[in-house]
Amino acid sequence: MPNSKKLSLGTFFCLYIAQMMPSSFLMTALQVIMREGHYSLATIGLLHFVRLPWTLKFLWSPFVDRHCVTVGDYKKTIITTELVYAIALLATGLINVHSEMMLVLILFFISMIASATQDIATDALAILSFKKNDRSLLNSMQSMGAFGGTVIGGGVLLMILKSYGWNVVVPCLAIFVLMMIIPLVLNKNIEIETEKPKDRATWTDIFRFFGRREIWPQIGFLLLYYMGIIGVLSMLRPYLVDKGYDMKEIGFLTGIVGTATSFVMAWLSGVIVRRIGIHKARIIIACLIVLAPLYFLAMTFTDFSKAAFVIGIMYIQACYGLATVIVYTTSMQCVRPGREGTDFTIQVVISHLSGLLIAVAAGSIGHLFGYQGLYIVETGIAILSLVYILFVFKGKDGLQTESTDL
Repeated sequence: MPNSKKLSLGTFFCLYIAQMMPSSFLMTALQVIMREGHYSLATIGLLHFVRLPWTLKFLWSPFVDRHCVTVGDYKKTIITTELVYAIALLATGLINVHSEMMLVLILFFISMIASATQDIATDALAILSFKKNDRSLLNSMQSMGAFGGTVIGGGVLLMILKSYGWNVVVPCLAIFVLMMIIPLVLNKNIEIETEKPKDRATWTDIFRFFGRREIWPQIGFLLLYYMGIIGVLSMLRPYLVDKGYDMKEIGFLTGIVGTATSFVMAWLSGVIVRRIGIHKARIIIACLIVLAPLYFLAMTFTDFSKAAFVIGIMYIQACYGLATVIVYTTSMQCVRPGREGTDFTIQVVISHLSGLLIAVAAGSIGHLFGYQGLYIVETGIAILSLVYILFVFKGKDGLQTESTDL
């Protein structure tokens, strides 16, 4: 790969890690601070609504597509939203988090709007500036940025917070966000590989996305692919609590060890897709996903072993890292010219909503049937996902004929 492409991969990695690190830190830190401030669990649960812009960002993605035509347009949009993001973070860091919690949450919400808009523009520019055979590596950078940001923001910085305090750590995050746009400003090698059509995207393109018959197999795939592991992942922390582990130990095992595993496997997934093609990689990883809930199910028939459980955490997080790149790569294949940001955003939102639904359902299933019942249900969903892929995508690669040069 030419050095210019390697430089661009690094540029997008910086943009993706800038999105995730502050939000991961703020979400985790605020949960701890609110609990220490004797907020109810129900109130703390409402904190997740602050990240609503990331779920609803598809609503304004056509306007980003419409406004951005050249590389310069995309750069201006990314830099502007990143500046708003940094200013909101800086203001958040200068506030007394204990006495002005509502103002902190408002600024957090504003920062999420800016971050989500930056993500739309970044995804669209990434799709346009990389050829299909390089997109698997691009998606590795995207996933690694997200997982790396989660490890640092939700793990390392949380430990630093106790030593340096809110009013030091959060402003430093604002500076970090600004630093992450420097590679984009300096990178003069980013070029749009495919000319955008003359007609501009409109809000109705959100509905037209679903009007294509050929997109529905991909939608089914997005709904099912994560479901076999997300339910298990969502219940890892409660399970460890039941086994007597404290918050620090749980944070280390799931937030650092587990997510770091996803980080490494996201890179490997990009290499695998590039070597064997997206269709074969999608099947192989679907098979690996089936084994994840089966592993946890098998552990319910034996005495609890910390070593075995840590292996299970690493394995399921490895599957998550592998699967994320597959989801992103197939989603990039299914975008319409001129609607890159809109179509990719819609698909990512579909996969996130699918994960949210199964995570919510996992709690009820676990309550009614225990962890063993949850693992059985998750195994069934993972098998269904594998069967779906084998039959629906037989001889196909998303919307296109299978190609092994990805």
